[in-house]
Amino acid sequence: MHEYVRHSAGAVPAGSLIVKLYRSGNQIRGYVRKVVDTDQDDTIFPGEEMEPEAAFKLAETHRGNAPIFVELVEDVAWDPSWGRLRQ
Repeated sequence: MHEYVRHSAGAVPAGSLIVKLYRSGNQIRGYVRKVVDTDQDDTIFPGEEMEPEAAFKLAETHRGNAPIFVELVEDVAWDPSWGRLRQ
């Protein structure tokens, strides 16, 4: 089972991946953001929203040894089928 870290307010190290999950209509959608140095804009890929499972799969392929952070917005609740979420 995959393990993720809850992203709260505050900075994460450059190179980290953040999966942001939000509501779009009655569905939960997401995208993956790679954090870069403060003088640059973060990289968002792909440019369109996707289902949570696809977002986590994409993040896993780009993670290297870094943790994957998860940002839950718009009252999105964590679904244990996505993996384990640590605080």
